[in-house]
Parts: sequence; structure tokens; C-alpha cells
Amino acid sequence: MKTILKLSVMACAIFLLIAMKSNRKRVVFFGDSITQGGVKGNGYINMLKKQVDTNKFELIGAGIGGNKVYDLYLRLEDDVLSKKPDLVFIYVGINDVWHKQTSKTGTDYPKYIKFYQALIDKIKASGSKVVLCTPSVIGEKKAGANEMDAELEKYSTGIRELAAKNNLPLCDLRKAFASYEEQNNVQDLEKGVLTTDRVHLNDQGNLFVAQQMLPFVKL
Repeated sequence: MKTILKLSVMACAIFLLIAMKSNRKRVVFFGDSITQGGVKGNGYINMLKKQVDTNKFELIGAGIGGNKVYDLYLRLEDDVLSKKPDLVFIYVGINDVWHKQTSKTGTDYPKYIKFYQALIDKIKASGSKVVLCTPSVIGEKKAGANEMDAELEKYSTGIRELAAKNNLPLCDLRKAFASYEEQNNVQDLEKGVLTTDRVHLNDQGNLFVAQQMLPFVKL
């Protein structure tokens, strides 16, 4: 009798655990090396995990270094949709712009917008909600003084327009970074304020991104 009772208690506990997990809001962060780093150490996804109730939210990183928008499209099914997320953050664009300069393998603007819209369409068709994120910085100098600021702003404007066109929430990291740099980068440094190397986030940068994304996680 005691054995049966113990087994019943264990079965109930397992059932409750499964029920709790299945009721958590599953959020996938889809992007490049910035997102890949988000699940390491003080990465922004790990920062977010400290700011939400993990009994209610499951946060998953799906970032791969060097990825551009078409790389995300090619691995969307395996790395995102197969996880059946409730919400997907799309955070891509730095490499699409940056690699034009570094390796001549960036993504032309029309192609970027086309693939980005295709990502939105497939994610929405799967039943998941979407948050769009503008790419942050390639260099931290203020007032458009970084070499690729104009191009990065063009791509960010395109994302803002996609958010409006598709009636989707926009986490405007580019605008937020510009405001932060204006107030805090008193020496007009190229790196070291929010980034380690003009692009990848330092601890303060990861915390800052987490703060920008938190309200959208809780939508």
C-alpha cells in the first residue's frame, strides 16, 4: 500500500512538473554572434533569465556567429520553429552591413528586406508572435561619425518600416544605443562603452540590451 502511495505521489509530482513546463511562455532569440554570446556568462539572454520568473518563461538562444538574414532563413525550421515558440525575437543585420566592408559578403538592401519579410511570414504562419529588432552599432562614436552608420541606419529604417507594415512590435536597439552613447560616451570612444570591439557587447552592453528587450518578453 505504501509503495502504491509513493508511486502515486511521484506520478502527481511528475505530472505537475510537466504541466508547469508546458505552460511556460517559450521565447526564442534568433540572430548572429551577439545572440550566440547572449547565453554565455553575462550575455543578454542570461541577464533576462535573471529578470523574469523562470516558472513562467523559457528563454532560448538561437544565435550563430557570422550569420546574415538569409542564414537565419535557411535554419529557421530546425533552430526556431521546431521548438514551437510563443515568441521570436529577430535580431540580425550587423553582418549584412559589416561584411560588405570586411569581406565583401554582405547583403544588398533589397535582398535583406525580402529575406526579412520571408522570416516574418513563416514565423507568423507557424502561430508564433514576432518582435523585430534593429541592429545596434558598428562603432560607438556619436552623431553618425562611424564609417558604416549611414548604411546601418538605412537597414534599421527598413526594419522599422517592416514593423509598421506587418503591425509588429519593434525593439529599436539602434535608436536606444544612439541615445545611450549621446549621454554616456563623453570621450566619443569608438568602443568600450557598450561593446568590446565596436560590435560585440560587453557586460554593460548585454545588460542594456536585456533592459530594452524585457518589456517585449513580457508582452
